[in-house]
Amino acid sequence: MDRVIAVEGNLTPVKEFLAAQGYRVMDLSEARFNRVDAVVISGMDENLTGMQDVVVEAPVISARGRTPREVWQEIQKK
Repeated sequence: MDRVIAVEGNLTPVKEFLAAQGYRVMDLSEARFNRVDAVVISGMDENLTGMQDVVVEAPVISARGRTPREVWQEIQKK
């Protein structure tokens, strides 16, 4: 599996869980949006950390109120 997931910087437990599942995980601030399979945000700032004009073709998943496993399960559905 060579899926790349961009994760907002403050979601360390989610990053670690996804990496353990075999995903390539990168920080949202460093991601090239056209080269990721999904984007995970905290849900606290729904405009992608001030980049509200960025077009993301990958699914955007809010981690708000979810465990890392629940975020992973949501990624699996997409």
